[in-house]
Amino acid sequence: MAVIAKKLQPAKTAAIEETKKILGEYSDYIFVDYRGLTVEQITKLRDKLREKDATLKVFKNTFARVAFDELKNDSVAEFLSGPTAIAMVKQDANESAKVLFDFAKDTPALVVKGAWVENEVYDKAKIEALSKLPGKKQLIAMLMSTINGPARKLAGTLQAYVEKLEKEGPAAAAPAKEEAAPAESAPASEAPAAPAEA
Repeated sequence: MAVIAKKLQPAKTAAIEETKKILGEYSDYIFVDYRGLTVEQITKLRDKLREKDATLKVFKNTFARVAFDELKNDSVAEFLSGPTAIAMVKQDANESAKVLFDFAKDTPALVVKGAWVENEVYDKAKIEALSKLPGKKQLIAMLMSTINGPARKLAGTLQAYVEKLEKEGPAAAAPAKEEAAPAESAPASEAPAAPAEA
């Protein structure tokens, strides 16, 4: 048995290193119990998370514990028991959390356990609350809409004014010509008067 254990040791070390390398590429993690999900459901969930630039992966719990410990994060050990998959997120953890909670509504077998977001442990209630907030991209879009609103309104007003001028152009130009005519005739009437004085 000791010989078998020694042969497995390098394989375990390599597996832990690989786990650590993968986990190290992400900043936030959401832990879920996937017991009871079919392969088709897991594939569908992975596709939905991929749209949010997140990845769902299953690690052996013992390897994940050691890897997190080596990454100076032993706070998530409580989530690494039983069948656990980890949604690994690079940004906007709330959007990935929303995907998971929405998926769990239709597939109750999926259970969100908790998360590690921005160097803080989130229990299920806290990560669920986060999932209801808009993401950074949504906030930026909302801000840009607020900023662009007045400019868009001004542009619309100017465009309407230009269109009105184009539509009423000939009618609006006619009175201007009539007003100009008397001004032109004044010098003409003065012109004959000059020779008379001479």
